Amino acid sequence: MSSSAGAAAAPRPMSPEEKRVILASSLGTVFEWYDFYLYGSLAAMIGAQFFAPFDTNTRAIFALLAFAAGFLVRPFGALVFGRLGDMVGRKYTFLVTILIMGTSTFLVGLLPSYATIGWLAPVILIALRMLQGLALGGEYGGAAVYVAEHAPAGRRGFYTSWIQTTATVGLLLSLLVILTIRLYLGEAEFASWGWRIPFLLSIFLLAISVWIRLQMNESPAFQKMKAEGTGSKAPLSEAFGQWKNAKIALLALFGLTAGQAVVWYTGQFYALFFLQSILKVDLFTANVLIAWSLILGTGFFIVFGALSDKIGRKPIILAGCLIAAVTFFPLFGALTKAANPTLAKAHDTVKVVLTADPAGCGNVFNPVGTRVFTAPCDVSRVALANAAIKYDFANGPAGSAAAVTVNGTPIAIDAQFAANLGRATQAAGYPAPGDAQIIKVNGFFSALFSGRSLWIIGILTVLVIYVTMVYGPIAAALVELFPTRIRYTAMSLPYHIGNGWFGGLLPATSFAMVAATGDIYYGLWYPIVIAMMTFVIGLLFVPETKDRDIFTYDGNK
Repeated sequence: MSSSAGAAAAPRPMSPEEKRVILASSLGTVFEWYDFYLYGSLAAMIGAQFFAPFDTNTRAIFALLAFAAGFLVRPFGALVFGRLGDMVGRKYTFLVTILIMGTSTFLVGLLPSYATIGWLAPVILIALRMLQGLALGGEYGGAAVYVAEHAPAGRRGFYTSWIQTTATVGLLLSLLVILTIRLYLGEAEFASWGWRIPFLLSIFLLAISVWIRLQMNESPAFQKMKAEGTGSKAPLSEAFGQWKNAKIALLALFGLTAGQAVVWYTGQFYALFFLQSILKVDLFTANVLIAWSLILGTGFFIVFGALSDKIGRKPIILAGCLIAAVTFFPLFGALTKAANPTLAKAHDTVKVVLTADPAGCGNVFNPVGTRVFTAPCDVSRVALANAAIKYDFANGPAGSAAAVTVNGTPIAIDAQFAANLGRATQAAGYPAPGDAQIIKVNGFFSALFSGRSLWIIGILTVLVIYVTMVYGPIAAALVELFPTRIRYTAMSLPYHIGNGWFGGLLPATSFAMVAATGDIYYGLWYPIVIAMMTFVIGLLFVPETKDRDIFTYDGNK
């Protein structure tokens, strides 16, 4: 492959080497999502194995905290491996991150439980999660940089968009592996030891990925930089200690990745949360509906990546942010009416009022489920939100006790509040668990033979298309913003802060907003405001970069 950056490249089929570059880079990101969905899907079983001394709820909390530890260290991984990638090389750093990540995932499957080695088990589990997080912090930036620096001029958006499809591949792979092993072993055996098999199977992904990466060459842009002696001796200081580069990193965060992250998390993760936790759709049905939307929408990552080579990165990413912000409310409203029409009707006909002294109400933000609420106002709001009950808040006199009424009938806020609330609201018109009107599918393909499920899949697919608009061109946009000598370091940090913090906190933040207001749609204001912020900042301050020569760009243009 030519290392010349200046020559325009006419559209042509990918060469075998370019296909290997994309495959080698994408497998690591498949790892990321495979592990993400595995751990998330199996958190309850992992909690039972490694946090056995605690009750069921506390086990789940600690399992989620271990999960969160991996997210928290990702920006640090971006700094560590970004610096290494800019100084030593893309290929070798890329090899280190995949080895750490794959080995850590595999070792989770081998790790003895609490019953065998005591407190050492959860300590090692958290350490492995943090190693995974550190490696993942360097993995995405390495994948994006490596592919972009191999891509021919004028096709970086198309080439890097293949990396963005791997979230779907990782999700579908994890679902397939879990469902297959569960069906083969049965629930009891799977919960006892079979949950380890999906983690152990990751060794095959690791072996293939390492084998491919060992055969790859260093990226042309890095080779050119080394040959010319223009590499950075201190990538971290240059990327974030010099205002001209730090300013671009901040613009990348607030003008690109923050909005991209919230649109992405809303379209996939919050949509799944909304179906299950708000609309009370069963786990299997929700996963099937989401899976079909991902299957139908995934090709648009490539479509928008290729389109960004023609019309630019900014127009597509910012249009995705704007369209999503404008249409989230009607789309989620339509989702409610289609998936749980009884709930939608109850929101219009049942009057629930929470009256309390505002001074007795705290915030209900609970990102990892560790908080225990004791104030009657907070207990009421969380219970109402968990039951997806719409309520009005009325200010009570100073010092007055909190009170809840359903169509004028008071409900005592005591140890039986949630149960009594459920009975009263169901009698008034809210759906009971398992209500016949809640959407339900009995098989993966049966979802395609029901008008209601097809309508829901259509809505979810629109949300996924928004995801592809903002996420398809993002890798190319970030790579092109920074010069070769600091590219790996500088692009990785805004990406992981945007996606790990702005995106990762979205479900918990949105749920807290729902609980605080009594409006199941109020949580959508979080992604809407962030997406609009990105639209404005990106429109005014982020440069268009599709025609930038990344081989010669030095950060001074």
